[in-house]
Amino acid sequence: MDTPNHLGSDILKSANPIISVIGAGAMGSQIAHRLFQAGAGPILTNLDGRSPETCKRAIECGMKDTSYADIVSRTTYILSVVPPKDAFAIAEIIADTVKISNAEETTSSQARTKLVFIDCNAVNPSSAKQMAKLFVNTSATFIDGAIVGGPPSEVYNPGLYICANPNDEAVLDEVEVTLKKYGLQPFSLKGEGTGIGDASAVKMANSGIVKGAIALFTSMILASYNSSPSTSQGLLHSLHISQSTFIDQMIRLVPQMTPKAYRFVGEMKEVARFTEDEGLDEISCIYEGAAHIFQKIADVHEARGRREGQISSDQNGEGSEIDEIDVLLTVIKDAKKLWDKDKGKSWSPMME
Repeated sequence: MDTPNHLGSDILKSANPIISVIGAGAMGSQIAHRLFQAGAGPILTNLDGRSPETCKRAIECGMKDTSYADIVSRTTYILSVVPPKDAFAIAEIIADTVKISNAEETTSSQARTKLVFIDCNAVNPSSAKQMAKLFVNTSATFIDGAIVGGPPSEVYNPGLYICANPNDEAVLDEVEVTLKKYGLQPFSLKGEGTGIGDASAVKMANSGIVKGAIALFTSMILASYNSSPSTSQGLLHSLHISQSTFIDQMIRLVPQMTPKAYRFVGEMKEVARFTEDEGLDEISCIYEGAAHIFQKIADVHEARGRREGQISSDQNGEGSEIDEIDVLLTVIKDAKKLWDKDKGKSWSPMME
């Protein structure tokens, strides 16, 4: 029998490896649900401190609540899918639990299940490397992962980019095969110079473009409206006649952002650190600014939640102040009317 600190090709010999997903939010629960539907369930998790609504959602998605000690002792693959600010703490809990388990094995003849910890969170490469160090000299293997796209659904499956230290490529291959078997869409990053941090770098670069664009759209909509409502209308018209696809992107991306802006705050701070680490110190302030605008929207959304019901842009009570979300949704509504006229075709700069 292999010793626990040697992960070989026999990881996949079990017909049904036990999988755990730590994090039962919108993304984690749907990742678990896809795994469960593909036959990997039940999916172990830990729901300590979670709300009744989250616990209910987790159960509906095929997740089973248990202790971290039980997860570590029984699981082959742990996927961590939590907000960036919680990623290191979860890795630390798992690593510490693994170390306790390893110590107990020295006095027991029963070896634990071989474990692979896959961090799937929006963290910068430096953070991923720090997490990897937690698992050095333990029986667990650390895989750097990054989810790009929205939560899985019946018609959509996000990408999961994964990478490992060069001497763990066999484990990386096994992770890819297993996760594909159970309905996910992993993509292994390999080749010269590849290692821990590269999957996280993919996420940072992608987020810097996509969520950075959302922050830019949000900022300029608010700034133009604050100048005057007619200025925001002029902004929409100018984009329609010069860069019409931006109108389409605004319509799709900005409304989706408002209820989950809080999740983007930490992610933008991670992107800021990523740019600094890659020698682009002068760029990091852009993403610190993006974090600030997302925090502003998150604060407004939270304040709305404290009121009776949620107030939409066309349902304000008499005397209610128009907030930033009202402004965004009002301008986006006008943008949609503009876009629906011709889907940008008549004003395309390529058509003369």
